[in-house]
Amino acid sequence: MANLQEVSSNKIFGGYQKVYSHESTELKCVMRFAVYLPPAAETGKVPVLYWLSGLTCTEQNFITKAGVQKYASELGLIIVAPDTSPRGIGIQGEDDSYDFGTGAGFYVDATQDKWKNNYRMYSYVTRENPGMFRSVSAFAPICNPIKCPWGQKAFTGYLGTDTQMWEQYDATSLIAKYSGPSLELFVDQGKEDNFLSDGQLLPDRLMEACTVNKVPIILRMQEGYDHSYYFIATFIEDHVRHHAKFLKV
Repeated sequence: MANLQEVSSNKIFGGYQKVYSHESTELKCVMRFAVYLPPAAETGKVPVLYWLSGLTCTEQNFITKAGVQKYASELGLIIVAPDTSPRGIGIQGEDDSYDFGTGAGFYVDATQDKWKNNYRMYSYVTRENPGMFRSVSAFAPICNPIKCPWGQKAFTGYLGTDTQMWEQYDATSLIAKYSGPSLELFVDQGKEDNFLSDGQLLPDRLMEACTVNKVPIILRMQEGYDHSYYFIATFIEDHVRHHAKFLKV
């Protein structure tokens, strides 16, 4: 990473919550990401867990609201939380709406001329924040973006109108064709999530794809919970322990 600089460092649960900035080669701008270093990281190698935030978020939302550091400290896990989009690029229209552009990179590599030089969040996460991934979980994910308004807007803007290209960034489409190493998905969804009732999240479609392709999934529909970080903070321990199991912590 070019020009890596520490922005902040705070001690918490015996470890350190840090934020760094760097010059991203993929996004062609200065980016920030958060790293929690547990006490165990001072004496040896420890596994890494990546958190990818959703629409409107920065690297700050998760580290200040979820309470993950307590469990990462106990289990000896590094937590990495990148930002969700390029910042300050100056592309006309990138700040016009909450669900496209700034804060809404959708973790795709844009192919449309206006966006393709900077909006490359897929490559940013997989190349500049590389890792060997062994497990996956999610809170209230956009499970089938090619079939919901958020995804259709973002994919059209970033990728154009070729819907076959969209499928490589659609979890339900990918699971339907998945033939790789054994994988168990773990998803929590609040039943009172307004985006669930609005048809943006579509967890039933993900469940159907997993069932048909025999990919194990735990989908928990949580009574009374909404789309907020109160929901995430309630169940984050379960997710951290889920990943620790696969990371052999």
